[in-house]
Amino acid sequence: MDWVELIIHTTTAGTDQVSDLLMDCGASGTMIEDRSDIPDPAKPHGIWEIIDPALLDNMPEDVLVHAWFEENASLPSLLDSVRNRLAVLSSSDAGPDFGSLILDTRTVNDGAWKDVWKKYFKPFRAGKRLVIKPTWESYNPVPDDLVVEIDPGMAFGSGTHETTGMCLSLLEEVIHGGEEIIDVGTGSGILAIGAALLGAGRVLAVDIDPDAVQVARENVSHNHVEQTVTVRQGNLLDHVSDICDICVANIISDVIISFAAPLINHIRPGGLFICSGIVSLRADEVARSLEAAGFEILRKETRGEWTAFLSGRNC
Repeated sequence: MDWVELIIHTTTAGTDQVSDLLMDCGASGTMIEDRSDIPDPAKPHGIWEIIDPALLDNMPEDVLVHAWFEENASLPSLLDSVRNRLAVLSSSDAGPDFGSLILDTRTVNDGAWKDVWKKYFKPFRAGKRLVIKPTWESYNPVPDDLVVEIDPGMAFGSGTHETTGMCLSLLEEVIHGGEEIIDVGTGSGILAIGAALLGAGRVLAVDIDPDAVQVARENVSHNHVEQTVTVRQGNLLDHVSDICDICVANIISDVIISFAAPLINHIRPGGLFICSGIVSLRADEVARSLEAAGFEILRKETRGEWTAFLSGRNC
């Protein structure tokens, strides 16, 4: 089967809305090429990245959002729909600068669209000890490295996104050994696996997407942590009776706001909640919902346009 790849030129600020637009139009997946996602190895920045300097030279100047659609008779109407929606974004006075929103197209063969992003996913250090390594890349660990091997497939969670990185860094700080963890919206399983390697006693990883559950289970098995990590399909904590010492959720602001109150019953007194996936413009709103639910904000982390909170159950 052939696929049509749509490529939209935008900005870092515009990527989320452009990606959402393409998924709403029926894209089978999206991938973002953004120079700002690749740290400049010539500039020290506190988190050591294992980056080939030539990689930046090959990155496009524009931010590109790639999306893939089946090539069939509905393609002309699909392109019209995408162009119309891009025109609406371009003419909007509200929201971020979307850049040129130029639309390019090309045809790719079956399978190629799933792997094109892999050339940009390289091993990197996500904290003092945690190293995220794609399963297809090589890496020579140094003493005390904890290497998480990930093939995210079509699930969210390669670790390169700011939201995932903040969660991993916070987990590294608060896990001391033996804790019971719940990972809500596990995606690729990266946070659950990281928690297990850091010494958690038991980890429950939950995701509503059956494809993500399958990917997470494969990654858990690949990292040999299946004795610690259980992956379960479900909507948030519906039908979950487990109580934990630490809950981590890398999901969107609206979901965090909606389930902060019921979540507190799944965290032991004095336990912790790490949440991210929060657009910084909504950070205050999320903080108020956490406090109203009975959490105390212990720390606020910000990277780029994203915020994470480390909070504790008050009672």
